Amino acid sequence: MQAHGFIQDMLDVKVLILFVAARAQYPLELQKLYELCYQDDKLSYFDVCVAVPELVASGHLEQSGTGQYVITEKGRRNEELTADGIAFPVRQRALAAVERFNREAHRSSLVRTQILPRKNGDFSVVMALDDEVGNLMTLELMAPTQKQARALERAFGNSAEQLFQMIMTELLDEAEQKHDADV
Repeated sequence: MQAHGFIQDMLDVKVLILFVAARAQYPLELQKLYELCYQDDKLSYFDVCVAVPELVASGHLEQSGTGQYVITEKGRRNEELTADGIAFPVRQRALAAVERFNREAHRSSLVRTQILPRKNGDFSVVMALDDEVGNLMTLELMAPTQKQARALERAFGNSAEQLFQMIMTELLDEAEQKHDADV
């Protein structure tokens, strides 16, 4: 049985990694880099594990102290020259995956939560929603157990924008009704 795919050798793997890293707006962990590059059946996790350190050693990628990777200027220059060598379907799928990653990473940078233990044994859950300019909303709720605090944290993470919109609508509708009654 013949394997299907466009990746033929380690050079193809490196070109694809540089393509993904050049379009990622946030540093990438090795696992995330693999997930974004895995757009071809012939690419394996081990290929990425071999290629990434070689790209770091050659100065195409840089590894941060937290183990995340970003493309260097050298890597960016080489990526511009080699990106056309990636098979079109692989390039399109990788581009779509990176765009999803960028949107998700951007959103998660705007939604913050923190669970703080309180002296009486319950927990405060501090939840914040930001935009590019600053903080839109900070909400602190009490949870009697850590399990409930985590549930609040998860729920806020999933629906912060909708919660903000509901609160704004409720408060502004109430203020408008009061204003209309006063007039």
